[in-house]
Amino acid sequence: MSKHLAERCDGLRLCRGLSDAAAWLDGQAAEINALNVFPVPDGDTGTNMSLTLQAAVRQAIAADDNSVAAVAKAAAQGALLGARGNSGVILSQFLRGIARSLEKQPDCGPAELAQALALGSATAHKAVIRPVEGTMLTVGRDAAQAALTAAEDGADLLGVLEAAAAAARASVARTPSLLPVLRQAGVVDAGGQGLLCLLEGLYRSLSGELAGQPAPEGKEAAAELAAPLQYGYCTEFLLRLRGRGLDLEAIRAQVVGMGDSALVVGENDVVRVHLHTFHPGLVLEWAGGLGTLHQIKIDNMQDQHQDILLAQARASGQSGMAGPVEPGADGRPPHGGAGAAVAGQPAMVAVAAGEGFASIFRSLGVGTVVPGGQTMNPSTEDLLRAVREAPARQVLLLPNNGNILLAARQVQLLTDKQLAVIPTQDMAQGVAAALAFQPGADLAANARTMERALCAVRTGEVTAAVRAARLDGFEVGPGELLGLVGGQLVAVGGDQVDVVRRMLEKMGVERGQVVTLYYGAEVDAGQAQSTAALLRARLGDREVEVVSGGQPLYHYVVSVE
Repeated sequence: MSKHLAERCDGLRLCRGLSDAAAWLDGQAAEINALNVFPVPDGDTGTNMSLTLQAAVRQAIAADDNSVAAVAKAAAQGALLGARGNSGVILSQFLRGIARSLEKQPDCGPAELAQALALGSATAHKAVIRPVEGTMLTVGRDAAQAALTAAEDGADLLGVLEAAAAAARASVARTPSLLPVLRQAGVVDAGGQGLLCLLEGLYRSLSGELAGQPAPEGKEAAAELAAPLQYGYCTEFLLRLRGRGLDLEAIRAQVVGMGDSALVVGENDVVRVHLHTFHPGLVLEWAGGLGTLHQIKIDNMQDQHQDILLAQARASGQSGMAGPVEPGADGRPPHGGAGAAVAGQPAMVAVAAGEGFASIFRSLGVGTVVPGGQTMNPSTEDLLRAVREAPARQVLLLPNNGNILLAARQVQLLTDKQLAVIPTQDMAQGVAAALAFQPGADLAANARTMERALCAVRTGEVTAAVRAARLDGFEVGPGELLGLVGGQLVAVGGDQVDVVRRMLEKMGVERGQVVTLYYGAEVDAGQAQSTAALLRARLGDREVEVVSGGQPLYHYVVSVE
């Protein structure tokens, strides 16, 4: 590395650094996913942070000029729109703070970099309503403080990054001492580990460790390093298989190899597919060989993304960051839905995993269902697109997952529509909220009513452990069934009925009248009915309903009302 690069970093070098860091993080995403506190099969922190950083890189490559300010600003915008899950949103805010610090800078040196990391940490911290020590917020703060100290001591650019990465590594190792739940589970904080990967990737890139070839002369060369797709087409369809059983894993493996942001869920002989790809025709041709295609929907994400960015540019404030989206010339939001909303009536948008839940939401008047949930959190841009397409100026958004809530709230900063985010933590809560919707009421009244409805429903989930663990006083073996209520493990065992029964006791079933079993893709209708029959015998006069949810990985989502 040249002496000049050790002292200063321009936009091209930052772009290459972010691209290398994205590849470094992506290579460790699976290990970060495995740092899940609960031994459940849906750990996705690594995936969410990786996809968020990849979105940042794609936009950085398309920056207006080669200044460090332009590249940092573009990366922050890309991360904001591409943010997935709570960890992805926090990462996007970290990059947003860095961009604000580097405004108007053609390049940056040690002091500017340290100050940017400090503002990145502070911005991320402010984005979280109730920040907790022992998380990626702590790791970011410790890394920034070390960077500031190194810069004050006269370190060069690499020295500042090395100090930040070293402090992040030590901070990650300390997270179990700050968060008892991490110590009990025997893991470090996954988000903190992801942030460490970002800082390590930047350091290794600028030091030349990750360079398999000379540094790029332009962003065209940097683009070759960005493995993810350059938007392409959002492709969705329903596949009904012909004359064969459902091999969901084989179909999922094939789909994953065809593009990005793949989501494949199924039940019996019906599969729902969501994919970002440059070649939707090839995907549909392959799927058509397996069965019949229904509900086909293909959107050009490049056009939509550029529309969003242009609207942001027109509406952004002094910082140049996200602003509200402008309406079209006719006063309607661009890419509005085809249907005409009843005047003054809000539209509903909901996130759902599983065709059963998607059908339930549609039957309750939800106009747009966004695929995703526990196993693939939709990005902020996915949610924004759905809100924009809703045929109403007032929209109620149901994230239906605690890990999507922060991304949903980011949409409020990006749209000029009146948007209320109902803080639904799971799909059963989402159903309760949608049931409470009042067609004649305005946005504020509906938001109040739907939030009150959440207090009347208690929910739990049943899944299978993916590893051995000791948690919440339970010894868990691989493959054992887990009953989870409110983020706490309350039942472990090998018998579905017994696990559900014990979970219901913790949910206060004695205070409820109706129990609903939403069974997942891995449970057939006969099993679900048998489980319900046994529960009816044990619960006396409680009504037990059985509904196909079709959700992946979770055998049952259970509600008590």
